[in-house]
Amino acid sequence: MDNHSARRVTRADVARVAGTSVAVVSYVINNGPRPVAEATRLRVLAAIEQTGYRPNDIARALASGSTQTYGLVVPDISNPFFATLARALQQEAFSRGRVLLLGDAGDDRQREYELINNLLRRQVDGLLYTSVDRHPWFDLIRASGTPCVMIDTIDSQAGVCAIRVDERDAACQATRHLLQHGYRDIGIFIGPLTMLNAQDRLNGWRDALLEAGIAPRDEWIFEVPYTRQGGYQATQRLVQGPRPRAVFTSNEQQALGCLSALAEHGLRAPDDLALICFNGTQQSEFSVPPLSAVEQPIDAMAKRAIAMMAAGAAPAELHEFAFQLRIRRSCGC
Repeated sequence: MDNHSARRVTRADVARVAGTSVAVVSYVINNGPRPVAEATRLRVLAAIEQTGYRPNDIARALASGSTQTYGLVVPDISNPFFATLARALQQEAFSRGRVLLLGDAGDDRQREYELINNLLRRQVDGLLYTSVDRHPWFDLIRASGTPCVMIDTIDSQAGVCAIRVDERDAACQATRHLLQHGYRDIGIFIGPLTMLNAQDRLNGWRDALLEAGIAPRDEWIFEVPYTRQGGYQATQRLVQGPRPRAVFTSNEQQALGCLSALAEHGLRAPDDLALICFNGTQQSEFSVPPLSAVEQPIDAMAKRAIAMMAAGAAPAELHEFAFQLRIRRSCGC
């Protein structure tokens, strides 16, 4: 066709070049519902290549009831943990022929609501979701009839699939490791306490201290954002008074900010302040010193989440994954 690039090529154009009906072209593109002779199928494929025809996915979605897309909503994509998780989910979805649409809530609950609404209007086939403060918009999702898999520790909700690690236990295990070094003065950098995951991590820290017969000291609880800046600010406050000998930071970014602030004061981990963090990623391995960290099995979690999503209307399932305590030099090992 001489001018096919000047307008959108249609199936009628392909049928004309192939010498078949539009219906036959549709059967070849959709691999059914009726069989097509091999010679005819090859003619249609050749015509598709010649014309440069590209199927209209929107029209196909309207006809099939599937957009071949999943939505993913995370609190903050600048956090390497969520970036790593998104990449693993995208790869797993792609392996199943799906496209992943990403929504970054920017740690804002109202923005999270708007993102979910937007993805539902686009008729995604399913929603993967980590809530900003673990008060998910379940009513909105249920009303749409869209399958959903939560990637978080959530309150028990009938009919909701979820994958998670036990964050309270993970925080407790990390703090126990600091105690095993002989440290008894142990602080915590915690996220905003309006967020339920911050409460879980704080409670895990307390559990370990109380188990060891140590009274948690309120002045060593530093509530700051889950960011490098948050960790930096907490450390600036920490060095002004009697400081703990070790700190559990509630995420990797806080630990990296802490290392930066320590260096400004001529202090080092673990010599002056031992560190262990939650939600370690590859960045933990390449910090100076390398960070001891609780790591979640992201690849396995992504595989299970997409498998749950593919099951669609299957009964709700909750799967809890074991975390790993990755020990490096920052804690004194």
